This record gives sequence, C-alpha cells and structure tokens, in this order.
Amino acid sequence: MVDVLVVGGGMAGVSIAYELAAHASVLLAEAEPTLAEHTTGRSAAIYAPSYGSPVVRALTVASGPRYRALETELDTPPLLTPHGSLWVAVDDDGAGRVEALPAEPVSPRQARELCPVLRDVRAAVWDDTASDIDVMALHQGYVRGLRARGGTIRNSSPVTATNRDGAGWRVTVGEDEIGADLVVNAAGAWADELAAKAGVPAIGLRPLRRTLALASGAAEVDPAWPLVADAADRFYFRPEGFRLLISPADETPSEPCDAKPDELDVALAIERINAATTLGLRSVHIAWAGLRSFVADRNPVVGAWPEHPGFAGQGGYGIQMAPALAVLGAAVVLDRPVPGDLPARDVSPGRSANQVVDGGDH
Repeated sequence: MVDVLVVGGGMAGVSIAYELAAHASVLLAEAEPTLAEHTTGRSAAIYAPSYGSPVVRALTVASGPRYRALETELDTPPLLTPHGSLWVAVDDDGAGRVEALPAEPVSPRQARELCPVLRDVRAAVWDDTASDIDVMALHQGYVRGLRARGGTIRNSSPVTATNRDGAGWRVTVGEDEIGADLVVNAAGAWADELAAKAGVPAIGLRPLRRTLALASGAAEVDPAWPLVADAADRFYFRPEGFRLLISPADETPSEPCDAKPDELDVALAIERINAATTLGLRSVHIAWAGLRSFVADRNPVVGAWPEHPGFAGQGGYGIQMAPALAVLGAAVVLDRPVPGDLPARDVSPGRSANQVVDGGDH
C-alpha cells in the first residue's frame, strides 16, 4: 500500500514522483527494463523559453531558476549550458510566422553572422535565453532524489489492471497487486491506454513521431553555431560537437510504440537544410526517432477529471519545462497551494473537453 503510484519512468514520471515523495509515500512503476527508454532518452535537449504556447512558455521560464536550484538539491553537474536559438524565415510562409515569435528581431545580415552557412534569410529572431539541457543528468538526479526521499522504483513492471477500491485503487503492477490512494498517469504515448484500463475517459493524447539524425557534409561545423530553426516548423539543426543534429520537425501520427526513424524523413531533413544552407550534408552517422504526445490544444495536462478523482494525468511539452511542471503537478495532485509563478489555469483535463478530447494533435 502506497499513497501514490506513478506510472511511467520518463522525465514526467520521475520528476513528479520526486516532488510527491516530499509529502507522501511513492512507488514509480516502469514497464521497460530501464527508465527513460523512449521519448526522454531521445530528446533534442533544448531549453527554449520562446518556444510553444503562452502556457508552455510560462512553465519554461519558471523552470529556469528551478534548474539551477536542482543542481544543488540533486547534486548534479550543470543542467543548462547557454546556447542561443535562431529562428529564421527562408520563404514567405516563414516570414509570416517569425514576427509572432517572442524573441529579439535581427536582420538577415545578423542572422548570417550568427550562422554563416545560411543562404537567403527573409527575417529572423534571436533567443539568447536558450540553453542545452543535460537531460540524463537531470533524469538521474530525480531518480536519486526520489530514492533519497524514500520512494521506490520498479522496472519491468507494466500495469495490466487498475480497479477502484473504495476511495482508492488496486493496481496490478508486474506480478503484484498494489493498493494506492492516488494513481498518477505519466505514461507518455501510452497514457490513454492506461486510462482505459482504469475506466477513466481518454484525454485524446496523440503520439507523433519526431525524427533526428547526426549528419555531416561539405562545410565544417562550428560548435559555436546556435540552434537554427525554421519559423514554419519544417526543419531545425544545431551543432553536436563537429557534427550536426538535424530534424525535419516531422509530426507523423503513430501508435504508441518503440519509434524508429523513417529513411524518407531523414532524407527530407537533409534536403530542406541543404536548400536553406551551404552545408552540403551528405553523410548520416546515426538516426533515431521518438514520440512527442500532445492533446488538441498543445498545452500540458495536469490533474484529474472531476468525475474521476484519484486518477491524475501528468504530461507536458518536453523536458524544457519539466521542473516547473513537476512542482505544479504535485501541488495539484496533493491539493496543495500552487506557487504563484506557475499557470495553474488551462492545464486541467476538463479545461475544454470538446477541444481536448477530439483526438487531434496539440
């Protein structure tokens, strides 16, 4: 018997489990043999306060000081390394979007000074608050912190059944039955499947495949280049040492699965980036894919349906806002005061049922 059962060992799961363990007994269950097997371990590892909806940006900004505090709290190496982001418009479509981005406008000439391999830049904005994230240092720090607070982690322990037991739950975890007052669904792409096992309405979460690769070409890569992202969301790239991390920014609908890269998506990334730069990318050294899972309005989901108390969802918009989202989620789940810098509105499952549960991508 535990106070809270958290399902899912990715960043959303371990972070909220750590925050909950300060006030309750916590068991975290992960279906895979290792934690962070799927999306967390395949992240582009970018902290970009200019990226996402107003709610996402507010949570990302609120995560900044929390990242720094967690370095001491969890005894980690530096979690954020400053690395600016450059959003560029390379055609009319991008030019119509770049001005709406909450970052500093720069001229095409300034954009090419920041990244000399760019070709025709119509417009650009610069975010000097962006950083690289040491994702695994953060994840492992949360794992250590959870255990230090008395929490328990069970790998290779899929949830196969979830049933009401009075005011609480009886959950089959691996080969054992666990009693819990609260269940937190942090199962990522599998969140709707887990909800169905509990007889709880789905939130309309849609897994979308995102492809990444490490590539090189004719031009030498400078590690000082910023992340360069197309304002129309058709590609991004950034240096990874002396190679280039590339993506076509794809969002291909997928079933929950161990995502694999599609060769056509890798080729599309190369084609789009070569058209926008003088890089001349030719060789792909490794490619991978992960699932980014969203609801219709593309905002995070935190809390329980009002008609189904005790079964709460915790999911978000990537690792960039994980520290703040974990604090918010723990406050909501335990019915404690929400810190004033966190947007408690617009994140509940019932915030707009017709919009959220329509099966659309966020």
